[in-house]
Amino acid sequence: MEITITLNGKTITRSILPDTLLIDFVRSEHCLSVKRGCDTSNCGLCTVLLDNKPVLSCSVLAARAAGHEVTTLEGLQEKARPLAEFIADQGAEQCGFCNPGFMMNTIALLEENKDPSDDEIRAFLSGNLCRCSGYEGQLRGIRNYINYCKENGKEVLG
Repeated sequence: MEITITLNGKTITRSILPDTLLIDFVRSEHCLSVKRGCDTSNCGLCTVLLDNKPVLSCSVLAARAAGHEVTTLEGLQEKARPLAEFIADQGAEQCGFCNPGFMMNTIALLEENKDPSDDEIRAFLSGNLCRCSGYEGQLRGIRNYINYCKENGKEVLG
């Protein structure tokens, strides 16, 4: 079957098998930040934005994304860079394997809510598996980033 997806702002038309998962489609398009972790929709490593909402690409058929906009971390490099620096500064990026999923969910959260509480951040990130850090570093990094933006008159994700 043939599908057309807007991937990171570029319209792509490809022939796929009907059972092709979105994770396999985006990885075949060289979006390697999208990682395969559990294949059971439990770890968050495969998170992408589908029409600006986070989804687990290992549980979405590529055909379901036809006609929609899919964004990976490759498409958000400039937007993600300042936030990523704050998270890394907290030592929360030890092995880095889970970082793309965390970044995608954090960007989605901050697009929806520019000043979330710590509990709202924890709830939004709860589907991301990190075996290294215990999540507090990510929370500190996000909180420090938000506070920095407020204190310096910068727009969150500006």
